[in-house]
Amino acid sequence: CPDKLRVQSGQACKSACEAFGKPEYCCSGAYASPDTCKPSSYSEMFKAACPKSYSYAYDDATSTFTCTAADYTITFCPSSTR
Repeated sequence: CPDKLRVQSGQACKSACEAFGKPEYCCSGAYASPDTCKPSSYSEMFKAACPKSYSYAYDDATSTFTCTAADYTITFCPSSTR
């Protein structure tokens, strides 16, 4: 987790939208469409760690896991078991 996204405890990451609150990270305002809101370096980092995850607001084409109106924390582990 990059330092800029790390929660205070250091146990998890915030989304770039939550961390920075800027329209380009939140896909709001002038960035409120698939044509204007593109993946950020932060969402691409999470997508690389979990390719089927939903990593930003318009990541519909490659994602299979989505949640709406949920209050949860996602923690990526350094290695996975198969």
